Amino acid sequence: MILPHILQRFSALLGPKGYTDAPEDIAPWLTDWRGRYHGNAAAILSPANTQEVAACIALAAEHGVALVPQGGNTSMVGGATPPLDGSALILSLRRMNAIRSISAEDNLAVCEAGVILSVLHEAAHDIGRRFPLSLGAKGSATVGGLVSTNAGGTQVLRHGTMRALVEGIEAVLPNGSIYDGLAALKKDNRGYDLKQLLIGAEGTIGIVTATSLRLVPAVADRAVGWIGVESPQDALALLRMLEAKLGHIVEGFEVIADDGLGHVLSHIPGARRPIETRTPWHVLIEVDLAEVEGPSAGERLEGALAEALEAGIAKDATIAASDAQAEAFWRIRESLSEAERAQGPALQYDVSVPVARMPAFMIEAAAAAEKAFPGTTASSFGHLGDGNVHFHVRAPKGTTDGPAWIAAEGATINAFVHDAVVASGGSISAEHGIGQMKRAELARLASPARLAALRAIKAAFDPKGIMNPGKLVPMPGDEP
Repeated sequence: MILPHILQRFSALLGPKGYTDAPEDIAPWLTDWRGRYHGNAAAILSPANTQEVAACIALAAEHGVALVPQGGNTSMVGGATPPLDGSALILSLRRMNAIRSISAEDNLAVCEAGVILSVLHEAAHDIGRRFPLSLGAKGSATVGGLVSTNAGGTQVLRHGTMRALVEGIEAVLPNGSIYDGLAALKKDNRGYDLKQLLIGAEGTIGIVTATSLRLVPAVADRAVGWIGVESPQDALALLRMLEAKLGHIVEGFEVIADDGLGHVLSHIPGARRPIETRTPWHVLIEVDLAEVEGPSAGERLEGALAEALEAGIAKDATIAASDAQAEAFWRIRESLSEAERAQGPALQYDVSVPVARMPAFMIEAAAAAEKAFPGTTASSFGHLGDGNVHFHVRAPKGTTDGPAWIAAEGATINAFVHDAVVASGGSISAEHGIGQMKRAELARLASPARLAALRAIKAAFDPKGIMNPGKLVPMPGDEP
């Protein structure tokens, strides 16, 4: 337990706007987005600026108090949930929500950690630019969380993950010192790249308070298509054909199993099947032009898809006739996880494999899981161009107690799926992070060299172990 006189010091430091210990205010932030992890905290600290974050961390270091950073609390792996024993305080960055500067000339936005992704999208749009990362939780996910988890999303094929979009970082280190690395320097050879260490670190070696983010020109013309294919192998062949025909304007390329589409049609109001032909697999593609010169985006995509249909790679295809229809296509993709939850209990995996192996993995891993665990059904969808597979194993039909099924079967199925991923040369976490959900599996499967490096970095930055304890970094004995 954290002693009352220590809590009083935090209260005096932050004042009534920055400190709350009211149970009704704390309760919504004690559970992860999926409802799988639950914790306790005596208070939420909500600093208003970087200096207050530094003061909080310095005070925490003085008393050995653990801190769990939170933004929008949209972690898919329990990465922002405090420990159950109440030994940590929540450090919320939500009050730090200013866009400090945004420039079309520099193609740069300097955002505090609490800026919501959709707010950044709107601000960039207002100056004729865009921030090319989007995901389903854009209305609640914050910049600090996106940086700390190295978020991906649907535009990685063209623009990369957050690692490729972060030009600079401001952060507070575990001793309370402020690291000012916001300058967007193209060349900087002063040793270890602290920016890259902090990206994807899940708040375990420092708290990101602001970041300089790369913007790109606004979309002048777009085309969104829905294509029916026979297999993931045909989907990959289609991607390579479109890349050869259209080049870098291919921005999004998603592959979806027909049963996943069926779940959306069953559970999401207003969803409609985009094409009449029933095919085992579907592809959602977007091409974007920054300038309208020569053929339109729709004309370019139509020409390329005509060749794919003639070659037999595609079985049927349509191009959205309006922005509203284009958004309806994307809504299907963004609703897949919600539809899966409505379908029934399931174990969901965010994994990656080399792109060339992804089609075989999607088919073979699903068949192997269904054989190994009779009664289950398995399928996947994902960002084919970057090898990211969202793989789901659903409980047998008629399962009414999802938590009990997960408790009984989850560890065994987790190990089975992750072993298949590693056998394919992949990663057990593609874009959601490790958090607490995957820490034991990382301990089981990672190489000794990786584990030693992770532990050494954690110990060097955070020798008192106060930064987001129990997340990301496996410790000896964490193996299942």
